[in-house]
Amino acid sequence: MQSSNGRSGAGDGPESPGGNQEDDGAPSRDMAYEDPWYDALASGWGELDGTGMPAPAVPPARGESGATAARTRDVYIEVQRSQAFQEVRGRYRRFVVPGVAAFLVWYVGYVVAATAAPGLMARPVAGAVNVAMLAGLGQFLTTFLLAWAYARHARLRRDRAALELRWDTQELARGVQGGAS
Repeated sequence: MQSSNGRSGAGDGPESPGGNQEDDGAPSRDMAYEDPWYDALASGWGELDGTGMPAPAVPPARGESGATAARTRDVYIEVQRSQAFQEVRGRYRRFVVPGVAAFLVWYVGYVVAATAAPGLMARPVAGAVNVAMLAGLGQFLTTFLLAWAYARHARLRRDRAALELRWDTQELARGVQGGAS
């Protein structure tokens, strides 16, 4: 059986009887790799092609010509500059920036209070439960509340507009590519 990189698939590995072992038991420098992913590296990531030169770049997807790829790129740039895209991004930022800021202030406040005010954090609330335990559980609660609020905000304020924008973008890109799917 012949593998994709020109190596025979049976009986030439380091475990074969006439293997590539030197007398001292160390593998030789020309030992073949038996890793099935070894010859599946992505080309164009800096590896050499066997002649010492960098591997050629990956060809365009689906056989797109340079002009078609440029026109498709122009469609995406046009959509990115559109008012609909800017509105979707603005809605995202108006939720995420304050949400992240509030959560980070809450988290840093918890850490600072735990280190700077141990007496306050050790104050008992009910039995063995103290302020630090409630604040720690509050961290978990606010994490879940923030995730729920984000999902709700996305569903109610962004998903429909983003889906319409995606549909329009795909239709424009198909038109540039000549109706190819």
